[in-house]
Amino acid sequence: MKSAVETLNPTRVRLTVEVPFEELKDSLDAAYKKINQQVSVPGFRKGKIPARLIDQRFGRGAVLEEAVNDALPKLYQSAVEEGELNVLGQPEVDITELKDNELLAFTAEVDVRPEIEIPDYSGIEVEVDAVDVSDEDVDKAVEQLRERFASTTVVERAAAEGDVVKVDLEARVDGEVLEDGVANGVDYTIGSGELLDGIDEAVTGLEAGGSATFTSELKGGSGAGKEAEVTVTVQSVSSRELPELDDEFAQLASEFDTLEELREDSRKRLADQKKYEQATQAQEKVLDALLELTEVPIPEKLLADEIESRKHNLVNHQLAQLGLDLGSYLKMQDKSEEEFDAELKEQAEKGIRTQFVLDELVSKEKLNVSQEELTEHLMRRAQSSGMSPDQFAQAVVEGGQVPVLVGEVARGKALATVVEAVTVKDTNGEVVDLSDDEADEADATDETAATEEATGTAGADAEGTGADAEKAGADKAEG
Repeated sequence: MKSAVETLNPTRVRLTVEVPFEELKDSLDAAYKKINQQVSVPGFRKGKIPARLIDQRFGRGAVLEEAVNDALPKLYQSAVEEGELNVLGQPEVDITELKDNELLAFTAEVDVRPEIEIPDYSGIEVEVDAVDVSDEDVDKAVEQLRERFASTTVVERAAAEGDVVKVDLEARVDGEVLEDGVANGVDYTIGSGELLDGIDEAVTGLEAGGSATFTSELKGGSGAGKEAEVTVTVQSVSSRELPELDDEFAQLASEFDTLEELREDSRKRLADQKKYEQATQAQEKVLDALLELTEVPIPEKLLADEIESRKHNLVNHQLAQLGLDLGSYLKMQDKSEEEFDAELKEQAEKGIRTQFVLDELVSKEKLNVSQEELTEHLMRRAQSSGMSPDQFAQAVVEGGQVPVLVGEVARGKALATVVEAVTVKDTNGEVVDLSDDEADEADATDETAATEEATGTAGADAEGTGADAEKAGADKAEG
């Protein structure tokens, strides 16, 4: 077999392959054997029909077609390996010559990973928010904890802000009650903003048994995005009583004996959270700066596939679970379809560029993923998916997704390498040390999160191309 590689552009090549007919012998033998098992000829047992009789009865062309379909995937893969190509996605195969007993020639156009030059990134400097926990922040945290321990008491008076009302709801669109537009016995805290727009004004001032009607745009269900007339009926009104902020409350709500100890613990937790957020912000800004410095050509077909994959996931999974279609979603977001498409394209481009750059860094820095790192990542992914680690691991193995997880961890380590090499300052002008425990935890999780959007179809490689080469070859041979 002879093969040659022609570079069409920085992200696409054309393979030209010529195969002497003697190299197709195994595929021809397999073709005769397969046809032998599929056809019947009077006077011969199945599987014992001579090759010459198959040619006479069914045509040599049928045998050649079967043989080519069998050989193409292996021939294509050999040409890829010979050319040392890092292919993306599936090839477009065209059989250019097929001479019986002489020659098979074909071309295969396929996207390839572009060659990327990683620039010197040591001069990158980014600014992040300073870690500053004020007394007001602590007061707010303690107040939120206090809210969780509030008690309610049914009262015989009109509802006011802060009260908890138990209500029945009925939504009508164009005068018709929606099939999923009735809800009874819903508890709602007035002023929380957790239900429909307009409900606060409607229930304020109502006593038990009172009703009001207001207009609101529905956020989910069959009427998502539509204006509805909503009738709300108050079943009961309850006042909320907050516990006193004292040592007794601290003992009730925590493991601490005094309110001061509780406040200090809240301050430490807030500081840890802000350090974590600071590390995440640094990673995101460093990644953006690195992408800005690096030229990354993007294969057109890969980009189109990535956009389609993201759109399909949004519409058929995320929005479908919320009972929304794309039109309703765009209306709620106050976006045109053109604006949505532009944003989706920008996200897909960034995802692909992120993966290409970080994968190049993985190779350049010779970064490896240990079993321990992979296991830790799998545990985190299992937790975020709501599955047990065993269930998640089984699903990953059965789905052939282990290389995907390895790639996620490796890219996280590549980003960590860059973050450690650049300068990160806070808004006070102080250099930020991201080597403490909180930053390490962020390294382990958010660096992966920052790169996971690039792990969908953007991670396509040579796997699976054989089947598509086979299908393309069959189409061409039939023609």
